[in-house]
Amino acid sequence: MIKNYLKVAWRNLTKNKTFSLLNIIGLSVAFGAAILLSMTAFFELSYDKFHENIDTVYQIYHTEQTPKGAVVSTSHPEPLAMTLKEEIPGIHNITRHLEDNALVIREETELNLDGVWVDKSFFSIFSLPVLEGDKNPIQEKSSVALTLKASKRVFGDQEALGKTLNILVNGEEKSFRVSSILKNIPENSSLDFDIAIDFENHGSYNQINGKWDNRNHNVYVRLDKNVVPKSFENNTVAYTKQYFNEEIENAIRDGAVKDENGNYKQLKLLPFKDVSFASFGKGVAKVDKTLTYLIFGVALLILIIACVNFTNMSIAKSTQRLKEFGMRKTLGAPKKQLFLQLWIESLLIFLASVGTGLLLSVLFLDSFKTIFNTNISFQDFSSLQIVLGFMAMVLIITFISGGYPALLMTRIGTIQALKGKLNMERKPVLRNALITVQFGISILLISGTLVLWKQLDYMRSKDLGYNKEYVISFPLNGKKNSYEAVQLLRNELKGNPNILNISASDNTLGRGKDGSAYTSILGFDYKGRGAKTNMLVVDHDYIETLDLELINGRGFDRKFAADSLSLVINETMAKSLNEEDPLAINIMMDDSVNYKVIGVLKDYHFEKLNRSIAPITLFMNKDWDIYYAYVKVAPKNISASFDLVQNAYARVEPNAEFLGSFLNENIDRTFRRERELTTMITSGSCIAIVLSCIGLFAMSLLVVTQRTKEIGIRKVIGANIASITYLLIRDFLKLVIVGFLIASPLAWWLSKSWLEDYAYRTNLSIWIFLVSGAIALFIALVTISTKTLNAALQNPTKSLRTE
Repeated sequence: MIKNYLKVAWRNLTKNKTFSLLNIIGLSVAFGAAILLSMTAFFELSYDKFHENIDTVYQIYHTEQTPKGAVVSTSHPEPLAMTLKEEIPGIHNITRHLEDNALVIREETELNLDGVWVDKSFFSIFSLPVLEGDKNPIQEKSSVALTLKASKRVFGDQEALGKTLNILVNGEEKSFRVSSILKNIPENSSLDFDIAIDFENHGSYNQINGKWDNRNHNVYVRLDKNVVPKSFENNTVAYTKQYFNEEIENAIRDGAVKDENGNYKQLKLLPFKDVSFASFGKGVAKVDKTLTYLIFGVALLILIIACVNFTNMSIAKSTQRLKEFGMRKTLGAPKKQLFLQLWIESLLIFLASVGTGLLLSVLFLDSFKTIFNTNISFQDFSSLQIVLGFMAMVLIITFISGGYPALLMTRIGTIQALKGKLNMERKPVLRNALITVQFGISILLISGTLVLWKQLDYMRSKDLGYNKEYVISFPLNGKKNSYEAVQLLRNELKGNPNILNISASDNTLGRGKDGSAYTSILGFDYKGRGAKTNMLVVDHDYIETLDLELINGRGFDRKFAADSLSLVINETMAKSLNEEDPLAINIMMDDSVNYKVIGVLKDYHFEKLNRSIAPITLFMNKDWDIYYAYVKVAPKNISASFDLVQNAYARVEPNAEFLGSFLNENIDRTFRRERELTTMITSGSCIAIVLSCIGLFAMSLLVVTQRTKEIGIRKVIGANIASITYLLIRDFLKLVIVGFLIASPLAWWLSKSWLEDYAYRTNLSIWIFLVSGAIALFIALVTISTKTLNAALQNPTKSLRTE
């Protein structure tokens, strides 16, 4: 029986090659795209899930009430971790974690490695397998652990275990022994490093040891299995009041309001499995998986459009086989057999489409990984659970999309089927609804794409308040003292007309080529109330190099020796201090040194555009180090100027790696996720439009075929080509318009919600949605007209000769 079903199904599929091919193409593209997108989403959701104890591991953060509302920070003072371990019940283990570059020196080789300074307990909290050496890494203060990849970089093909290397700590080389070789950190890990070093070896340790007013590292905790986060947070209330009493009193003095739990400062826990999705704005830790679910959503919408096409075409084609079904029913065929016959035909198409879709996903995997900057692979998704889930999904889709048309045909009465036509009194409501849905989805994706590109272009073209096109930034990652290196760089490039200015600071703008992006916040008292500012240590000519605009006072000048105790602040900082004359401001910092404001800068965007401009203060104190050089070049021959800077730095630091990039490249890196999202939505929109067009083309082909004789009669009685074409396409265009009216408000709401995350954003214009509708309408019109015009131009005698 099954063999007979397969034979009849194959015969019908090969008899209707056009529709079979259109179905297979549409479903294959949809399955291929959905597989790649779903793999990306699963990969994102798998972040940090490989840790054995992931369900009991948390990141500690704290919320602090201020007069302007709650603020959140993940940085903690040095004594916090150990005192928590001693005083708070339910802690299985705790570790401090500080990320910083480590300059590793081996013979004549200098390498900047991504380093983490952690406690010994770090490797008992996180599952980072040891390939060779001590199973519990860095048990000794003078030992380090290298990843396999890093050991190859440092030692080449030599055995690394037990060997020594030097690390630059506070300008001095210190010797360490490689005690462990770790398996390379998985791609889906929030923790990413090359070398692990004991926390107490960090250059800042002596300055922060035992101090509660200096925060510079993260703290991770593993709780006992029977301890819940809420219990931990409640247990730390008294602890917080004891150790942060001065900060709490200052908050009360400044007019802060208690939180909902009646606290001014609260330690809280963020599940480590959510760390890669978390942001700490607006006083709360917000876990946002919108991007990941959006990827799933795009995959689902593409599948829906393809299945809508298949369902519509299956119903339409089945109506041409009504006499066959009527004859079978007359000869005694039960509904079950008719259903199985039609469903098996659908199953064959789906199986062919799934196979082709898998092939397409394999062929385009490398291109997909490059475009979307992901490291997905089929090996990560070869588990039995995922494979069975995928098979179940295919069967469900096949049963619904193929089963519904089959069920509809089996319910038609025998006499009606023998007549060869359906009851035409009712309009094809389902078909129209499905076409409306698929074009509504297409318009939704087009609108989203236009909004995303508009915001992306806004961020790229917005005036950030500094020169980003002609300034090169790079880390000072060599052995020399950073101020000395900058001065040597000035000497090397002196007199070159293409080099306009050279300076440095302790941070870079945007995200540097070395992956760094951080800010430092300084708190102090000013006239009896607390104040905070982002702090930036700079060298001479920083303002001139970046073309920052001074609106009051002056910048740092070599003529004034006292500038080491001077400050340059931005407008927001000046407003926060609430002084009529900013140049009269004198601030006593924590080091009991009085600093005087000498200049006020026009506000500029030193952080991402999703944040409002915050207070920032520029220092020029050479007791504090600088880490990044800036070189302003002339607008002409910028490529040659870049090479010139690179060669000059090679002479200053011959063993250091040059990681230079223009500031506009740094800025682009800060919205990499937005760019990937935009590219993904754009690709999804294109696929959705193509699939919608395939469906419309097939439906228009069927309509024209069914109305061939009507077209001939209309032409004979005088109808012109335009009126016939309009007659054939008007119903389809109405559906596109209805889809636009439904999708546009939804697209507006989603776009508005997404843009609210940006403090600086583009305007939502009605033209975006009108253009989206016009694009969809135009594409539909071109698609439908391909066949309808051909039918309208046909000789009527040919149409009327036979049925």
